[in-house]
Amino acid sequence: MLEVTERDEVAVVELQRPDRHNALDAELCGRLESAVKDAAASARAIVVTGAGRSFCAGADFGDVDGGGFRAALYSALGAITAAPVPVIAAINGPAIGAGTQLAIACDLRIADERARFALPTARLGLAVDQWTIRRLALLAGGGPARHLLLGDGQIERERAHALGIVDRLGTLDDALAWAGDIAALAPLTLAYNKRALEELLEPTPSSARLHAMFDACWSSSDFREGLAARGEGRSPRFEGR
Repeated sequence: MLEVTERDEVAVVELQRPDRHNALDAELCGRLESAVKDAAASARAIVVTGAGRSFCAGADFGDVDGGGFRAALYSALGAITAAPVPVIAAINGPAIGAGTQLAIACDLRIADERARFALPTARLGLAVDQWTIRRLALLAGGGPARHLLLGDGQIERERAHALGIVDRLGTLDDALAWAGDIAALAPLTLAYNKRALEELLEPTPSSARLHAMFDACWSSSDFREGLAARGEGRSPRFEGR
């Protein structure tokens, strides 16, 4: 389900559910959180990637109906942002939904020719949290964030690179080389720079109204209809409740 390998001072965390396109469930999120925390204790840089031809296809929809998956997902994303070392996403294929969230949680992103991004939450009646929306808008700008969240759009690799969602174009080998270069830099400086960027640009969201709206999406009849329609291979019939 997940493998961690060490290459000098770089830890490689690989999602290993290729039969599910590396979709995240609560168990995999828990393992990802533990792997990142353990790796950060000794490595000077971390690379996150996926086995096979997908980076991460998003949530495993057999596991999302309930609060356990959400808690596990955001705890894993929080471990990445809190890690005192740079984390690079080597995006080796589609990063959809929670896969896009995983990619933008990382500090840096490098993408191969198969990479693309999407947040199709409105197709299912669910929602991403305030942190995800702000992080996406900070990286790509408000227009591209609206394109993904309101227009049900996708952003391909070249466009993502032009927007700043992707920092470099390349393969896992390129990501490893970049991580190796970063691992040779001053670790205290990197830890400070990362924390300063987090605290100065992304203070913790505190809108009670938005939190309530977020929870309402996940507990709505529309969300249950979205899951049912997906399982039955039909278009959902949303009613706004």
